[in-house]
Amino acid sequence: MAFDAIVVNSLARELNEMLEGTKIDKVYQPEKDEVCLKIRAGKDNYKLVLSASPSHPRVYIADNYEKQNPKKAPVFCMTLRKHIQSGVIAGVVQVGFERIIRIAIDSYDELREKTRKYLYVEIMGKHSNIILVHDTENRILDSIKRVPPSVSRLRQILPGMAYELPPVQDKINPMANIDRQELIDRIRSCDMQIFKAIYSNILGLSPTVAREICYRLDIDKSMSSLEIGDGEIDRIIKEINLMFGKLELGQAYPNMIIDEKRDKIVEFSSIKLNQYEDLTEINFDRVSQAIESYYISKDIKDRINQRASAMKKSLQIKLDRVNNKIKKQNQELLESEKADDYRVKGEILTSYIYMVQKGMEEVELDNFYDNNSKIRVSLNKNLTPSENAQKYFKKYNKLKNASEEISKQIKINLEESEYLENSLLAIENCDNDKDLKEIREELIREGYIKSYRMPKKDIKPNTQYLKYMSSGGNLIMVGKNNKQNDYLTLRLADNEDLWFHTKNIPGSHVVLKCAGKKVLDEEILEAATLAAYYSKAKMSANVPVDYTIKKHVKKPSGAKPGMVIYETNKTAYVTPSDEAKAKIRGYE
Repeated sequence: MAFDAIVVNSLARELNEMLEGTKIDKVYQPEKDEVCLKIRAGKDNYKLVLSASPSHPRVYIADNYEKQNPKKAPVFCMTLRKHIQSGVIAGVVQVGFERIIRIAIDSYDELREKTRKYLYVEIMGKHSNIILVHDTENRILDSIKRVPPSVSRLRQILPGMAYELPPVQDKINPMANIDRQELIDRIRSCDMQIFKAIYSNILGLSPTVAREICYRLDIDKSMSSLEIGDGEIDRIIKEINLMFGKLELGQAYPNMIIDEKRDKIVEFSSIKLNQYEDLTEINFDRVSQAIESYYISKDIKDRINQRASAMKKSLQIKLDRVNNKIKKQNQELLESEKADDYRVKGEILTSYIYMVQKGMEEVELDNFYDNNSKIRVSLNKNLTPSENAQKYFKKYNKLKNASEEISKQIKINLEESEYLENSLLAIENCDNDKDLKEIREELIREGYIKSYRMPKKDIKPNTQYLKYMSSGGNLIMVGKNNKQNDYLTLRLADNEDLWFHTKNIPGSHVVLKCAGKKVLDEEILEAATLAAYYSKAKMSANVPVDYTIKKHVKKPSGAKPGMVIYETNKTAYVTPSDEAKAKIRGYE
């Protein structure tokens, strides 16, 4: 769901109530587009997070925020420290009914004169920004994203320029009295689904809220705006007035909607969303709590993807090269399989050498290897019969030796391809900075990516592997990267524990702790489902998953991290999905 104007309205009221009169104690900028203000409010302390992330812009008071700050503060952070650190928050408001929050801050300048600064947070997707403005001059002091004319001709945001609000949208403001005839005319002038007509013409409404209005009124959201009657429009106006009347009274309803079957967060809002009555609703005391819960996992994944993109690109290039090399070597191997043809021709020439004369370009002889059927043998007219025979034997020996070497190289390259596939999968499944750092350190050590410093050789594996509880009460462990896979399989798993891995498909090592005790068939399917889910075949059906006891799993000498061989296995076939994974309990 979008961070819409309804959420912004409820949030601004909440922040104003909590922060008015509080002091900004510290200012940090842990991300290039994110600021954290540490605020002192008597005995209480708050962390106010302002993010201009293009994918997840937001503002909220954080309860769980432990990001590392850079050793050298960015320029924007230094500007904020100069102008608002030690300042007092005078108020927090929503600007108009837009997705803009304005924080008024009173502080003292170098001459010890009291001044007011405004911190504008514009929550507008990729155009989101955080802008510090001087009150009396309405002059931009700086912004977290500077916007020169080369980026936008319509609206520049640069130090020293006058601050101007984004262009006003041509929509009806629901916080004012809605003109009935204007809304009727607007809806009737556009041929689209009614819920789209609602959010296209009413300021601050997201598609989710527009669908909610239709749901509450039992109006088919897909109905054409040309077909809806005046009576339905009157009901829509009444519902909007009721909804926004509660907002004006500060009656927020912070909640988050979860699809438990798919183990997925669906929406969050500051109003009740009846349209999701079949899903699970989680309620919060504050809007900030709902925002934090909703965005924390999404933001982490987004940040990790940003940091991992260069790594993934480098590995993908190397993987493509290795796979192309394997393809070429397989073609060479097919060629080398013709070696016996040259040996046969050499031996036939030797046997019938008395029938061959120098200067001949071809001879037809009996093939005693094929019931004396005729075989044509090409000759070099400049060579003697004996030299022609030796030429065929040399080709045979060359191709025979090449076949052995090519087979050896194909095996090495297949192992490297599998390792790179597993590394890319580990990055894809990565959900925290610690795991990503561990993967990066391993790839540096293996020589796949460069670094100005070499990682420590005795780096300890990150033990934050995934843990689940089987239906029989046994622990299921899932490695999230090559290092963790080695750690689980080679150090934590006992010889009689069950070990799982997708058959000939890159994926995680999964261990079902059972120490040789009999386990339920359901437990085997649960562990196999996790192995398939955390593999490259996550989106496939009937995925083959091999399993065996751990003592049948070995790591060859010199093998790369995460690479093992196994024997005497059985195979289970499962179809991984979010719903199937959600049925397996997390281990506490």
